[in-house]
Amino acid sequence: MADIRSNFVGIKSPNPFWLASAPPTDKAYNVERAFREGWGGVVWKTLGEEGPPVVNVNGPRYGAIWGADRRLLGLNNIELITDRDLYLNLREIKQVKKNWPDRALVVSLMVPCEEEAWKTILPLVEETEADGIELNFGCPHGMSERGMGSAVGQVPEYVEMVVRWCKQYTRMPVITKLTPNITDVRKPARAAHAGGTDAVSLINTINSITAVDLDNFAPEPTIDGKGSHGGYCGPAVKPIALNMVAEIARDAETRGLPISGIGGVTTWRDAAEFLALGAGNVQVCTAAMTYGFKIVREMIEGLNNWMDAKGHASLDDVIGRAVPNVTDWQYLNLNYVTKAKIDQDLCIKCGRCHIACEDTSHQAITAMVDGARRFEVIEEECVGCNLCVNVCPVEGCIDMVPLAAGEMDRRTGKVVEAEYANWTTHPNNPMKAAAE
Repeated sequence: MADIRSNFVGIKSPNPFWLASAPPTDKAYNVERAFREGWGGVVWKTLGEEGPPVVNVNGPRYGAIWGADRRLLGLNNIELITDRDLYLNLREIKQVKKNWPDRALVVSLMVPCEEEAWKTILPLVEETEADGIELNFGCPHGMSERGMGSAVGQVPEYVEMVVRWCKQYTRMPVITKLTPNITDVRKPARAAHAGGTDAVSLINTINSITAVDLDNFAPEPTIDGKGSHGGYCGPAVKPIALNMVAEIARDAETRGLPISGIGGVTTWRDAAEFLALGAGNVQVCTAAMTYGFKIVREMIEGLNNWMDAKGHASLDDVIGRAVPNVTDWQYLNLNYVTKAKIDQDLCIKCGRCHIACEDTSHQAITAMVDGARRFEVIEEECVGCNLCVNVCPVEGCIDMVPLAAGEMDRRTGKVVEAEYANWTTHPNNPMKAAAE
């Protein structure tokens, strides 16, 4: 069986599945339940500085986006960091780590952007014997208005400064959690790297309003007739997270920097995709809040089975394998030509491929052939866009088939060339001479 044990910046866990800093990791009760179900680690819900605890709202804290089948696609939350006493949290962290020495226990932190505040809290966390800290530079609501969370994460100079303080005042590995609410996530990642961070984690939640109550004309969730922007997470954010992880994994300045992948991980396949794009482990929140802690059992079994089937002996065989295949658009092979092909035995004649292509694409699929309802690809019009594949309700009914070198592309009348060619060398590129 594949070995899915994880060693992330020296923090060992029996598998790469950690619970992210969020309500599921707010107290010992939750964390112990999670460990009993098999989670490899947790990031304890964000702690603040000593003093009066943070005050959360006492009403609805979540907005939601659902699919047509009521499957939860995304959550928006307006909850803040822990509202429990700092020292109660610290005592529980210490006890849980003592009870579960083989599990990863990382503590998320958010204090004012002042050296003394970080210098004060770090020894308190270190005394718990936790495995590491995660700097919460991502929270986009509530705390950001107080100069913390994403207010820090959006300023690379602040990111580097705080990371340097933490590396100076603690022995623990430092993981810097990045905000997606920024134009170029590589910039804060580079700053964290320059400051000496041991790893980065991403993405934190995306600034959002998920819905408006059209009876009360207020954003949801609604608190006494008013609503606020919050942080968006869940399956819907996964594509954004994958891209940002890949951007850091392939950037010249951050290549090789350990990454903890976060954002919409619901199945083992999601986790494997993050690993392939350079993440060393994954953190999960919304899936656990939707289906409960037992979901990790399916994740562990699925990852094990897939790795066994593919002959991957350990996580190192998977981590980063897809990164070399991520490129910029200008380097994609323009001599790669595909055509859609419909399997008539599988076709249920719903017509969705025809309508999508006829109304919104290239009019390359018939609706009638010889007076009968039949959907066939018109090769002279097909650009190989694969929209039909994505709208077809029958898996495997439509395939994209590459044309071999030497074949005629009936749409362009040109022979497919074997040589690789991209936009930088294309005659239509006005910058072609500069590229050469």
